[in-house]
Amino acid sequence: MVKNASFSARRAAMLLLPLSLLATPTLAQTGVKEDSVVLQPDKVADDAPVIAAQVALPSWSEENATALLSAIEKIGAEGLFAKDYNPDALAAAILANDQARLDKIATDTFLLLATHLRDGRTPNAARKQWFMVDSDADAEPLLPLLGNALNSGTIAEALASLNPVHPDFAVLKASLAKAKIPADANAIRVNMERWRWMPRALGDRYVVSNVPEYMTRVVHGGTVIATHKAVVGKPSTATPQLNPMATGIIVNPNWTLPRSIINEGIGATIARNPASARAQGYTWTGSGKTLSVVQKPGPNNALGVMKMEMLNDHAIYLHDTPSKGAFNAAARAFSHGCIRTERALHFSGLMAVMFAGRSPEEFGAAIASGETTRFGFDKPFPVYVAYWTVVPDGKGGTRKLGDLYGRDAPVVASFAKPGRPTATIIAPVTAPPVTPTVQTTARATTPGTSGIY
Repeated sequence: MVKNASFSARRAAMLLLPLSLLATPTLAQTGVKEDSVVLQPDKVADDAPVIAAQVALPSWSEENATALLSAIEKIGAEGLFAKDYNPDALAAAILANDQARLDKIATDTFLLLATHLRDGRTPNAARKQWFMVDSDADAEPLLPLLGNALNSGTIAEALASLNPVHPDFAVLKASLAKAKIPADANAIRVNMERWRWMPRALGDRYVVSNVPEYMTRVVHGGTVIATHKAVVGKPSTATPQLNPMATGIIVNPNWTLPRSIINEGIGATIARNPASARAQGYTWTGSGKTLSVVQKPGPNNALGVMKMEMLNDHAIYLHDTPSKGAFNAAARAFSHGCIRTERALHFSGLMAVMFAGRSPEEFGAAIASGETTRFGFDKPFPVYVAYWTVVPDGKGGTRKLGDLYGRDAPVVASFAKPGRPTATIIAPVTAPPVTPTVQTTARATTPGTSGIY
């Protein structure tokens, strides 16, 4: 996220600026609540290794094994720990002149190290509320990687190819080399780990919200084309980490209230003072436990002028809010889990023009109409709701953010324990037992004998 916006992106953004004049100013409100996060249980079990039972162990030359040992000895620069990969056992196998032993130890060691570089070392139990889908196992299978590396003598290069490609990861790695205090080094390692829990390449276009930073960025072609302040979930309704696909932007949205928020107050208002509820834009059907409430578009709508369509099981999405004053706070953890977006008119206009192929005039007309309008994206793209507590400072170094939900400590604690298991294990094919062919001479048996001798 270090490039400046391209000319075409800047031009699109400039075209959208006058659209802010079309929006009716909204009054800042207190206590506005949007959809609540649907809390999901953490994934605490690690994936079982895939056992390649029909694959023979590859043959390791002394040169390749020595290159692996050298990579392990330098692995601290990658935020990992050499002890996890038992370098003494590998060194002994290299010296033992036992090919079968070397093949077994070197192969298992490479696959474990490659797993940690590709997928992260941290066990799932320490990845609190982390639901991002990482596709790297499909994109970068380990057995072909190993085979190619052995054939070409490029063990070190193969391992390095598993690192995240985003420039922010490179900044963290450089900062780790300069860290003088163990706590600072561990904080950097935690965030290098989180990069490994994500897809290695984030894509050509995406939106990323970094929860501890209270910021949302729009990225196109590797360039940040827009930056917006964000309001995220308070600790009691923490925003989880996920990467759903965005499929469209909805302007002047309706808001369907979740049961938790109906129970908190609007249900009682409807029962006692329905006229007041209608004045706030609420409509409803049923009563009591069957009460269903929708808030119509308008200046009081809790979703404001826009909602990004993000299909996920957590009911998390980006949206506007009439509570504009919250964006003036330095620490902006006020929501029920969703991400409120500053300058939402500009954000939604950019989405409609850049990613839905609409003109600024079409977008402006939709806003001015007051009617709910959906602009579907020509190509869905991911929204990364991330959690980085150490980020680049824009000057070649890093800065530490507050650990809003206390999610760093479990990762640091995991460093003193074994890491997640290897993703792939080779179980060599063993030759079937050989039954010797012998000639026997038949003999008569008597009762009480088995005929076996």
